[in-house]
Amino acid sequence: MGFARTCSVALVGVEGVVVEVQADLEPGVAAFTLVGLPDKSLSESRDRVRAAVVNSGTAWPSKKLTVGLSPASVPKAGSGFDLAVACAILGAAERIDPRVMVDLVMIGELGLDGRVRPVRGILPAVIAAADAGYDQVVVPECAAAEASLVPGVSVLGVRSLRQLIAVLADEPVPEEEPDDLGRPDPLMAGLRVPGTGAATGMHAAPDQGHDLADVVGQLSARTAVEVAAAGGHHLFLEGPPGAGKTMLAERLPAILPALGRQESLEVTAVHSVAGLLPPGKPMIDAAPYCAPHHSATMQALVGGGHGIARPGAVSLSHRGVLFLDETPEFSGQALDALRQPLEAGHVVIARSAGVVRFPAKFLMVLAANPCPCGRFTLADDFCECPPSAIRRYQARLSGPLLDRVDLRVQVDRVTRAQLTERGARGESTAAVADRVRAARERAAARLAGTPWRSNSEVPGRELRSRWHAERGAMDEAERGLERGVLTARGLDRVLRVAWSVADLVGHARPDATDVALALQLRTGVPRGVPMAIGGSR
Repeated sequence: MGFARTCSVALVGVEGVVVEVQADLEPGVAAFTLVGLPDKSLSESRDRVRAAVVNSGTAWPSKKLTVGLSPASVPKAGSGFDLAVACAILGAAERIDPRVMVDLVMIGELGLDGRVRPVRGILPAVIAAADAGYDQVVVPECAAAEASLVPGVSVLGVRSLRQLIAVLADEPVPEEEPDDLGRPDPLMAGLRVPGTGAATGMHAAPDQGHDLADVVGQLSARTAVEVAAAGGHHLFLEGPPGAGKTMLAERLPAILPALGRQESLEVTAVHSVAGLLPPGKPMIDAAPYCAPHHSATMQALVGGGHGIARPGAVSLSHRGVLFLDETPEFSGQALDALRQPLEAGHVVIARSAGVVRFPAKFLMVLAANPCPCGRFTLADDFCECPPSAIRRYQARLSGPLLDRVDLRVQVDRVTRAQLTERGARGESTAAVADRVRAARERAAARLAGTPWRSNSEVPGRELRSRWHAERGAMDEAERGLERGVLTARGLDRVLRVAWSVADLVGHARPDATDVALALQLRTGVPRGVPMAIGGSR
């Protein structure tokens, strides 16, 4: 009788559980039994592992074989257990010394020829192993850079099962050359599957060709975008088609500060689970941008799917921008599902296979036309929509959702004079990004020692007690609360926006002008204050 064990990781969302893979060989009729709540893809590992072992030049044990995945109560999914299962079997068959595998964590799928293929979620799996006290992991060679992002963990990247057997048995390691030199590595196939729903409109880094200077006019909208970036505030842009709403949203990620290391690990972990890591770039260090189509379902937005849930658009835009163009065209059920992650910063999805928690701290940008035809304004009569159609269209955005949006801006139609004027380009992305970076640094210094890093995260009670505005600066906003123009949540959001404006202009505390601009951005009602944040203010 032979027995051996090693470890792998079962992922539930972006959180992992270390699983002990045990193999037991007993005399009897040759059979292969896999127990421990495996899913379909994991159950098929019996055939993959057998073929991989044989094609790696090692004899398959002709005995009764039982492989157990412990703890048995945790559901296991995916093909990432193949490598650990194969090594546990070879340890039980005494091809490998079982003692050298006890403290190893192995993650990888096996091809029938013995090659080790990468799987989704390498980074969160290695993080889970490190948190459990393991400091040695074995991963596919092409995923070694991703696994190496976790500090304090020794990573061994292998290209084939033959190589791993040689390393564990202290034998000469054979060379494994790529099959198709000069072509995409076939081992990476399947990690980036096209047509994965929420991945549509997904950009891991802002397009460097987009510059805020390309936006003609729109002083109030540009100011709102800058304030949104400085404080992490949600933004609603309403205006006719072609006014520049999408241009502004696409340029917002570029003015956001670069992600810190912890934030980068969070974002990379989500994209690793979703299989959306950019080729050749194991860590995402720029704010992601996700713009799902208005036909996206609730599952595509917040996450879901068969079995263990997959991350949706709100998680793929974690620490970045979620842009919902033509927002009234989204289903009401999908939009209302955004209210919980907007408040909590994460989304919890319950399915029959388990409960999954994904991070979802994103900056949301909504864009909408004023009516079905998009030409309704108070200044002209181009619109031919009946008033009832306009009311129904605007009512598709619920009050509770809009109450969670800090900034609401009317994006006016660009005039001929603005479009044809020479030398009328606005500030560049680089200039605005510098101010946003300085404002974020002021906020971080003020919030040092607290669990918050941006103004939008600070609870209202803390703002009112510890970081209040100058005396009398909030009087107009408080009168708006008494008249019913603002809710209690809305009053707190005005104060948050006022702090972001103060950080941008360098004020120690928000004054009456900062609050007036914040109130104007919140309600859309002009207050007679300058809209420019830069040197023209």
